[in-house]
Amino acid sequence: MKRLLSPLSLNPDLGALLLRLLFGGMFTYIGYGMLANYDTIVPMFGDIIGNLVIFAEFFCGILIALGLFTRFAIVPAFITMVVLYIIAPFDAKVHAFIFLIMCLPLFVAGGGKYSLDYILFTKKQTIE
Repeated sequence: MKRLLSPLSLNPDLGALLLRLLFGGMFTYIGYGMLANYDTIVPMFGDIIGNLVIFAEFFCGILIALGLFTRFAIVPAFITMVVLYIIAPFDAKVHAFIFLIMCLPLFVAGGGKYSLDYILFTKKQTIE
């Protein structure tokens, strides 16, 4: 109980994992809906923009949830949410704004210790 009330961070890597899973899961879910309705979604945005939105939401959402190339995958998601915030009607701006705000700590924190980035890109220390 004392640790819970402490002003010190409990576990920033666990926080990054939870944020990544929530953001990536929601983003992938939305992107999958767009991918499943590809024929109706792409004409609304145009071919190139529609494909980029689906890429940002579905494929980058998967990368973010896995913690693979996390900072690179956040950039298309961030750009998509900025554009959506600008062009969306007022009632849809709230969702875009929430995703936009979630991008910032994910970009700063990166994947954290519990990510594929950490597993693949940290040097293993050998004991001699």
